[in-house]
Amino acid sequence: MENILINQSVAILCDGNNIERSIHELSKSKNSMINFDKLIPKLLNARGLNRLIYFREGKAISSKFAERLHENYYGSVIPCHKSADIPLSIKATQLASKVDTIIIMSGDSDYVDLVRHLKGEGVRVEIAAVRKTAARILIDEADHFHEITKEDWFVYKAPRKK
Repeated sequence: MENILINQSVAILCDGNNIERSIHELSKSKNSMINFDKLIPKLLNARGLNRLIYFREGKAISSKFAERLHENYYGSVIPCHKSADIPLSIKATQLASKVDTIIIMSGDSDYVDLVRHLKGEGVRVEIAAVRKTAARILIDEADHFHEITKEDWFVYKAPRKK
């Protein structure tokens, strides 16, 4: 049988604080950052990216990072007042009728009800997270789990001051 290319439209919603905490814990470095140029193609697996939204609470987000996400993936960064769960959940619900698949980058069990809701709306829901810090129930509820491993991040080394 020949391979039939399924043209799926995917939205990636990233709970930045959750993912950052997870990779910092695993890498033992506060300077670890997700390598989106490696991770996004892996998550999409030849499917079309509808949008990429990075939710981040607290500290200012690097404008360089925001620019790169926008240039490379038409991505946007949304600063959150408190945690990302509510803004991310609202956005996921708004996108449910516009995409085939929503990938939630977070291991937080707070998203279990959202995953159930989206699946009830007929959306395929995938979770991308660090297995060690991801809630088992969240992994079990998802249609697919993408493990974020050390190949998917890098440790940022600040330029030495002269």
